[in-house]
Amino acid sequence: MSTSARPDAPADASVDASDHLLLADIRLLGRLLGEVVRDQAGEEVYNLVESVRRASVRARREGRPVLDSLDEWLSDVPIELGLEVIRAFSWFSLLANIAEDVRQRVGRDDRSGRGTLADTVARVALEHDGAAIGPVLAALWVSPVITAHPTEVRRKTVLAVRHNIVELLVSRDRATPRELDEITVALRVEVLLLWHTAILRLSKLRVRDETNEALGYYPLSLFEAIGGLQDDTEALLAATWPDASPRRSHPFVPMGSWIGGDRDGNPFVTAGELRDALRRQAEVAIAHHLDGLARLGRELSISSRLVAPDGALDALAEMSGDDSPFRADEPYRRALRGMHARLAATALEFVGRVPGAPPHAVLPPYESPQSLLADLDVVVASLRAHGAGTLAELRVEPVRRDVELFGFHLCTLDLRQNSAVHQNVVAELLASARVHADYLSLDEAARTALLAAELASPRPLRLPGTTTTPATAAEMDIFVAAAEGIARLGPRAISQYVISKAESVSDVLEVAVLLREVGLDGAVDIVPLFETIDDLHRGGPTLRAMLATDAYRRLVDERGGQEVMLGYSDSNKDGGYLTANWALYRAEQDLVAAAGDAGVRLRLFHGRGGTVGRGGGPSFDAIVAQPAGTAQGALRLTEQGEMVAAHFADPVLARDHLEALLAATLEASAASIGGARSTPMAGDAAMEELSALAFAAYRGLVYETPRFAEFFRELTPLGEIAELNVGSRPAARNRSGRIEDLRAIPWVFSWSQCRLMIPGWYGAGTAFAGWAGDDADRVRTLRDMYDGWPMFRTTISNMAMVLSKTDISIAARYAGLVSDVALRDEVFERIRAEHELTLDWVSRITEAELLADNPMLLRSVRYRFPYLDPLHHLQIDLLHRHRAGADDELVQTEPQCQERMGRKSNHGSKSCKL
Repeated sequence: MSTSARPDAPADASVDASDHLLLADIRLLGRLLGEVVRDQAGEEVYNLVESVRRASVRARREGRPVLDSLDEWLSDVPIELGLEVIRAFSWFSLLANIAEDVRQRVGRDDRSGRGTLADTVARVALEHDGAAIGPVLAALWVSPVITAHPTEVRRKTVLAVRHNIVELLVSRDRATPRELDEITVALRVEVLLLWHTAILRLSKLRVRDETNEALGYYPLSLFEAIGGLQDDTEALLAATWPDASPRRSHPFVPMGSWIGGDRDGNPFVTAGELRDALRRQAEVAIAHHLDGLARLGRELSISSRLVAPDGALDALAEMSGDDSPFRADEPYRRALRGMHARLAATALEFVGRVPGAPPHAVLPPYESPQSLLADLDVVVASLRAHGAGTLAELRVEPVRRDVELFGFHLCTLDLRQNSAVHQNVVAELLASARVHADYLSLDEAARTALLAAELASPRPLRLPGTTTTPATAAEMDIFVAAAEGIARLGPRAISQYVISKAESVSDVLEVAVLLREVGLDGAVDIVPLFETIDDLHRGGPTLRAMLATDAYRRLVDERGGQEVMLGYSDSNKDGGYLTANWALYRAEQDLVAAAGDAGVRLRLFHGRGGTVGRGGGPSFDAIVAQPAGTAQGALRLTEQGEMVAAHFADPVLARDHLEALLAATLEASAASIGGARSTPMAGDAAMEELSALAFAAYRGLVYETPRFAEFFRELTPLGEIAELNVGSRPAARNRSGRIEDLRAIPWVFSWSQCRLMIPGWYGAGTAFAGWAGDDADRVRTLRDMYDGWPMFRTTISNMAMVLSKTDISIAARYAGLVSDVALRDEVFERIRAEHELTLDWVSRITEAELLADNPMLLRSVRYRFPYLDPLHHLQIDLLHRHRAGADDELVQTEPQCQERMGRKSNHGSKSCKL
């Protein structure tokens, strides 16, 4: 962060030519941040930051233990100075991320075609004609579902600054020398604004805050990206397969959300929050459509003195309530102002206020998006009738398209709850209705028979005059709120109900009974979620039993198929990385077979997280690597935590990501035409044995090592993370302290914080060594699997990505936080040995260095780590002080800390320090 130009990475001679612009952007942003630090924090802070930066970069270049090199500067640093260093390196990491995103955006025309839709379509067209691909295109869509998970701490304010910096950096590439100076000044202002912005919020996020943050991505990027992708995809498919292209209203990327509907383990999601989420979604959608209508009203200044609009358009104009003499000869403007007024009335009815400019008149509201579409069709038809078809295509059709895509609901809001909650609610309702006094005492067969009979009965379970416990009343309020939302916003407002811990037929029938109670019988997909390793192993048989039950099969047939969700995070925490990946793969095969044998169309919902330990990694590769027959034209997947901002903070990045998802879904679906099986039989047998070995190693460490939970909680900042204001959901399901009860997300996040990341690799080295050892034939089998099997290659590639970010030397410093030396030495040495073994086997299998197949990540790691290392040093130091109860110094600097960090503490000095 020097104020003079200087390299922040290896010398130019070692830098690829494509990296020079990225380096220039990083250096510029670093220089501006350095200037701001010097001006705002003073010379002492600036000199410390610069000394730390130089020491970190030098240690990385020379391959020395980096934290040891920082001891001279950061050991026992006063808290106030340490906080300034944290701010400086935190903001620099963000600025470096922005620079990388800009280079990705600017260089997108030169990107590999693997994830682009045009190249995928071209490849598929070589193998399949319109008749063969038609069913796939008719079903083609991919639904990203945004969830609220506490691994994203970036604030909306910061996202706005990020957007401004991106636009300024992009404009530099085509600026004149004078404009460059002006852009530099503007960038400095944005960096200054960052410096004076608190990194964390004053209080914990509420559910409605999470809703608002997620919805902010629609005007920021998603409206533009989804609309453009829809148009381009329709044109591309129609040009390639003219006789098989989908109809115009086919949505290729229908967005989804869990925020406000996911109650599993989150007591703060109530019926009120669900209603608020649906209202806010409607408000964002309708506000967008109102803007479009207002824009059309300004643009279509077509005079009836010059053209002859058709009678339907004139009728719309006459009903508009606009009698201004200045628009007497402008029927399109009058008609559109009337449509704007009607939609404003819809907003007032649905959300309680009118977003944007008030309407000119009070008119009846639109009852549904279809009514608005009908009026827009009148405008389009009239324009085309008098030769203004280009105006219809370029101005009106985009507005019409967005009404079609987003309706009044914006996105589908899923409901989710644990099966244990459902069975308790159903038991209470059955008892209060005098159907059965003790439902919970019944075995599975008896429960299934009782629930099936109940679904066939017209009698409601909620009878007038009966009362229920508060817990049951709260759950039923959710169902009532869902029914209200569907009635008001349409069937796309809520169309999935996900059941956590689904293990039996009664689990889905219980939800069916509860949906029937509020009039939603057959109106919502019931989606069992298989999460643990055992759940995944039993997934196929469980689905077969569900589909063989007449009462449930009727509901599946009414909905046109069965959706099943697969949990990546919990399966990884339960069985480790290698075992979880194989269990998920086999579960997909089993589920496809079960649905196929029953003659039911299957759609999979992938609960993938941002990190590899939660199922993350490149989305295109993950989708294409699925077993044959799993995509079937459509799939859903979660967008979680930090990946929401990474994918959707910019319209170009959002478009690229969504296009890659759609391209991968098409490629995977096309590969299944004809029923070809892509998994090599030798690979199946090998993976079964490897999975068993990896499972034993992982479980032996995490669940069978005495006092491992104590080691984990002292090694990582788990407890401190739980206190941060980054999410509404509690970190654990209860206060037991057991690993089993900890949520998968804080589990993975905590390991990432100490740079061990064992959820992404532990047990794999032992498995490879135990299965292959020195057997040359088996080593060759592993290499053949890597070369020829997408599933195995993706698994190893993602593992290599995690290993490249793992740093044993830094983790060893975190290990110093473990108070029991014997416990620390025993467990950490096992982890260190497994890490070395896994690195060795990944190298032997790939016959290449880490990240040889991912140069972009290799570049990012090389440039970024020197600026993360000081943050680790300070975090370890502050954790030591905090846990030792060293609050005196913190209390003395609390006023300055509050002033500088822009927050007031509810926990004394601790919140400032952390």
